[in-house]
Amino acid sequence: MTPAANRLKGLAWILLSILCWAPMFPIAKRALPYVDAFGLGTLRYLVGSVLFVALLWAIEGRQALRYDGRMVPAAVFGMIGITGFNVLVWVGLGFTRPEHAAIIMALQSPLIALTLWLTRGQRPAPFVIGCVAAALAGVFLVVTQGDPAAVLAQGVVWGDALIFLGAVSWVVYTLAAGRFAGWSPLRLTVLTCIPGAVGLFVANGIAIALGIATLPSSAAIAAIGWQLAYFSTCTVVLGVLGFNFGVKYLGPLNTLLMLNLVPVSVFAIEAWLGRDFAPIELAGAAIVIGALIANNLHQRRISARA
Repeated sequence: MTPAANRLKGLAWILLSILCWAPMFPIAKRALPYVDAFGLGTLRYLVGSVLFVALLWAIEGRQALRYDGRMVPAAVFGMIGITGFNVLVWVGLGFTRPEHAAIIMALQSPLIALTLWLTRGQRPAPFVIGCVAAALAGVFLVVTQGDPAAVLAQGVVWGDALIFLGAVSWVVYTLAAGRFAGWSPLRLTVLTCIPGAVGLFVANGIAIALGIATLPSSAAIAAIGWQLAYFSTCTVVLGVLGFNFGVKYLGPLNTLLMLNLVPVSVFAIEAWLGRDFAPIELAGAAIVIGALIANNLHQRRISARA
């Protein structure tokens, strides 16, 4: 397949992810009053995993459901990426705003650079470090609105901190793809989602036993029926598939560059729903997006020279 054909395929897949993920945080924020964060994550991936298994079986056959000696690493990365992301992000979202979640999740590109620095000794170039610093400064402006003390008193910062840890979980999951050579993006997605969904089920049970979560009633589930259908089919199946295929055809850097459209879309959705933004929030968001785009373009130039 030609590079141009790969780019077109990659762009189509990542565009699908963007369309699926852009409304995710606004919809989830408004679903949490009916089903708590643990229940939402569990239901989302319980249904999504069943759909994934059926899809993999139909496309690649029953043999593709075998782990072939890689069950332990698949389970580890699935629980970090799927269980960790869902528990941390959905619990955090209950304490903060959708646009905060989106802008923090946009930090994944610089987080990958920092992770490679810490784990593999690949020190980023000074320009990359500058972009990371600018992005973090922009997030600080969005989260605090220029008044850290007031935001700390409101408790929003704790939700933002959990979402940041959720973003780190997804970064680890993103970097896991290189450990599963020979697996298609679909197979990687399914065989990591299964243990991730099991982890969510266990976490939900523990949370209910500790009294920090409740078993959702049938009435509560029915009240967010279309939201659950959206979460299971769009954000889980189509969104994750689109992301993994995007990484395959475009590479992690180009894929994450395209995902910068997600926080922009979230700000637009919240504005459409009546949310008013302070100028400092918009300035901070612009700094974050600008820094991330500059960083990705810089990385692409370096890769082209190499």
